[in-house]
Amino acid sequence: MVSPIEQRFIDQHPGSRERHDSARDIFPNGVTHDARKQNPFQLYYTHASGAAKYDVDGNRILDYFPGHGALILGHSHPEIVAAVTDQMAKGTHFSGSTDLEIRWGQWVQQLIPSAEKVRFHSSGTEADMMAIRMARAYTGKNKIIKFEHHFHGWSDYLVAGDDGLGGIPEETLSTMIVLPPNDIALFEKTLQEDSDIAGVILEPTGAHMGLQPILPSFLTELRDVTERYGVVLIFDEVVTGFRTSKGGAQDYYGIMPDMTTMAKILGGGLPGGAVAGKADIINMIEGREGDAEFNRSRRIAHNGTFNANPLSAAAGIKALELVATTPVNETANARSDQLKRGLNDLLTRLEIPGCCSGVASLLFLRLGVDHECDKDVCVLSPDDMRTTTDAARNQQLNLSLLNHGVQAGVRFILTAAHSEKDIDDTVDAFEKSLTEVREIGLL
Repeated sequence: MVSPIEQRFIDQHPGSRERHDSARDIFPNGVTHDARKQNPFQLYYTHASGAAKYDVDGNRILDYFPGHGALILGHSHPEIVAAVTDQMAKGTHFSGSTDLEIRWGQWVQQLIPSAEKVRFHSSGTEADMMAIRMARAYTGKNKIIKFEHHFHGWSDYLVAGDDGLGGIPEETLSTMIVLPPNDIALFEKTLQEDSDIAGVILEPTGAHMGLQPILPSFLTELRDVTERYGVVLIFDEVVTGFRTSKGGAQDYYGIMPDMTTMAKILGGGLPGGAVAGKADIINMIEGREGDAEFNRSRRIAHNGTFNANPLSAAAGIKALELVATTPVNETANARSDQLKRGLNDLLTRLEIPGCCSGVASLLFLRLGVDHECDKDVCVLSPDDMRTTTDAARNQQLNLSLLNHGVQAGVRFILTAAHSEKDIDDTVDAFEKSLTEVREIGLL
């Protein structure tokens, strides 16, 4: 049975519904990214500017999932547009090196504390694949530890422990160890019992951008234990890089990993990824003159048609320059604090148990559980987490918010383009949407 919220969504978005029906004949589920799948159908967009985007039916929607986290400057930032337009006229691919890749790499080195050397890729998935391969090549060991629900792209190794494992040999998955986070005793016990562990990779603020947070104390403990056991520590900063602070989560928490993976903000809104870290680890890509055995079995061969391509480099240079020299992070964080306060006040006023919490410009709404937290790092029990992630309720909330001109749901990625009025309008939309969800008995 269609709810009143769903019916309004269908009525407001006929153009998107028509396109979804056509797309189902072309793409699995009618979409080109799993996270874009939405019932009864996803929306189709035509253009965007600043903090808002516009769908095919002319609806203006405040965007709290901008570029899947890539657009800390907001949509269509004029300086990014100018940089890419200028480079487009000069050339998009020279099958060779450019000054752009040097400048791009220098900005990474300047901002990211662990970046002694850098290697560019085309996506975060590729960067994560390279990072674990480098750890294995450098240590001569085979296994990698990851933590439950932490997302590192869709490669065969790093989806271990998740759903959707079709087509992956068991032999591949057997080289991965999946542990619960925030348990340093179990982590160290695992290293004591298995001498074949090359590295550990994690999202430093927690699973799914911080939805299931990592305790800052655990990061400190993890750095200590990995150093004692000679295990490579990899921070997946695909989302948090240049966002949690100008220098990423590692700078925010003062923890130096051995390697860091990046994408999203790195590319200024265009495809781009990188792995950076200790020079002797990144240099596993370099050959050794006269050492045929090393070059055959230890060196990492790495190609990539669009590695450091001029368009992504131009956009990335300008984005990192703006992050470094203007109050991009400070502005996004201020709007994040405003939204956090506004939503927590709203929950209190509506007498809805839950909280809005998160670090810097990444926020999460946790509904249905009465609890105490510091509104930054909110760690809940597994049962409480299941309550806060109730799929039926959150789907209806998401649709209702879209009806009121906001794409957010229970996760928010803020930008420097969001204004104080945008935040006020968002809180107003949430008041309407939470009331509607309550009226259909899901809250």
